[in-house]
Amino acid sequence: MFRHQKELQFEVKVERPDPLFARQVQEVLGGQFGEMTVMMQYLFQGFNCRGDEKYKDMLMDIGTEEIGHVEMLCALISQLLDGAKPEDQEQAAKDPVTAAIMGGINPQHLLVSGLGGLPTSSTGVPWNGSYIVASGNLLADMRSNLHAESQGRMQVARLYHMTQDESVRATLRKMLARDRYHQYQWMAAIQELEEKNGVVVPASFPPEAEQESQPEAYEFWNLSEGEESSKGLWATGSAPDGTGNYVYISNPVAKGQIYSAKIPATELHHDLDHKTSDK
Repeated sequence: MFRHQKELQFEVKVERPDPLFARQVQEVLGGQFGEMTVMMQYLFQGFNCRGDEKYKDMLMDIGTEEIGHVEMLCALISQLLDGAKPEDQEQAAKDPVTAAIMGGINPQHLLVSGLGGLPTSSTGVPWNGSYIVASGNLLADMRSNLHAESQGRMQVARLYHMTQDESVRATLRKMLARDRYHQYQWMAAIQELEEKNGVVVPASFPPEAEQESQPEAYEFWNLSEGEESSKGLWATGSAPDGTGNYVYISNPVAKGQIYSAKIPATELHHDLDHKTSDK
């Protein structure tokens, strides 16, 4: 059960309308790594979570908080659009300063949403359910969550430097702080799950099940010019789970066969049949 509370999680105010910045904020609302994505990702992971109840509870807590962040961004966008009118764009052409702002307004804010937030990115791409990850594997999902929060916080930080409106910045600072905590949270969950089941996903397919393929789990193939990649921890030392040592292969050689596909039936009209010439 969900219940809406009228108060926003944090205060959302602007010093002055800014339609161009409203368009830019759309990215952290409905873009690939926006609040709509993490909201749906955590909720679907929580809805479908089986097993340890604490993980389900945590996912539902944070997913529900993200609903509030979507609401906050919609409130921010609406205030940034306050007073915008279709005729303003025509008037903007007479004033270069105004044109710089009004000329970048998202027309859908005028035509579609009536000066409100949209479930789209900053370029108008509709939000897509394929952005979310909810695999049913807790470690895989928690790593995806850390990635999503990392990308989302980075975009909010970039937005922060794109405005001088201190009221807007105050709202963004709250979101940056919460996104930082969420990264801590996913890191803690990842650490706990790795200590419990190991660092490789899925843990239910152990290294020994790979049989004759085990050596390939530790080889770094140098497949680009230069050997700078040999200097990283990924190419020297032991694997994180201690099951083997890395080997850097400077000049790897292909181990497979040359594959030649059979020509399919003529009815597929592929034009690949060998023709014999009439003499």
